[in-house]
Amino acid sequence: MPKLIIGYGYLGRRVARMWQEAGDEVIAVTRRPERAREIQAAGITPFVADVTDRQGWSDLPSVETALYCVGWDRTAGPTKRFVFVDGLASVMRQVQTQAARWIYISSSSVYGQSEGEWVDEETECRPTTPNGEICLDAERMFRESCPQGTILRLAGIYGPGRMLARREQLLQGVPFGGDPQAWLNLIHVIDAASAVTAIEQADCRGKLYLACDDEPVRRGEFYNELSRLLNAPRPTFDPQRDAGRTVGLNKRCRARKLKQETGWAPGYPTFRAGLLTAIESDD
Repeated sequence: MPKLIIGYGYLGRRVARMWQEAGDEVIAVTRRPERAREIQAAGITPFVADVTDRQGWSDLPSVETALYCVGWDRTAGPTKRFVFVDGLASVMRQVQTQAARWIYISSSSVYGQSEGEWVDEETECRPTTPNGEICLDAERMFRESCPQGTILRLAGIYGPGRMLARREQLLQGVPFGGDPQAWLNLIHVIDAASAVTAIEQADCRGKLYLACDDEPVRRGEFYNELSRLLNAPRPTFDPQRDAGRTVGLNKRCRARKLKQETGWAPGYPTFRAGLLTAIESDD
């Protein structure tokens, strides 16, 4: 049977490519007909449907594995909660039985710890931001709809194409928001995709995992290294800038359970190796 991706974006495209390289047939859902042509050109079968619309899902074929990794488009209109929670509920009601295995992508923002604590799958989730609350509510919705599905919480994804805005910010000398001593938790997009395939191959139904690289890094150190690689001015920070968006960032994630139960290991175990490849690919 084919494999399905609902959310053919930054992560979904990489997973699709890995599946294709393994010889699998891939179906990708898009809400935009014009995007369907791009998907088809990549050798993937497009399926046009919108997670916020109850129409258009009835013809979805049965699949072996379904990956749900829908992002939020600020320009599209619906709120993030409507897309992440209500949209997910709508899709699962309609097509949950169409897949033998479901993998749902969540976020480490469900943890609200902010004193540098280590967090893992056993840590209580106390989100302190609207984004974290929405992600946790979506997890609960997914678990209620699909008890045998797997939830994968990802740290901050970076990689090719995601350094462009930061590059410009450094070159223009615009201060970064938040505390430079706060911890960042990261995962290269290729490692995030390989975590998905590792979970699938290990058949981890009904489980929860956290995926990140091996080295949390303080924000100041991360942006200092980025500026060095770009030959840009050293970063400056304004603790009041984007203060709401940086609440709850100061925690440290570990992926010990994912490694032990699936054999997964990040190809970019630290931000230094991954950041270099991301910048090279940006050029």
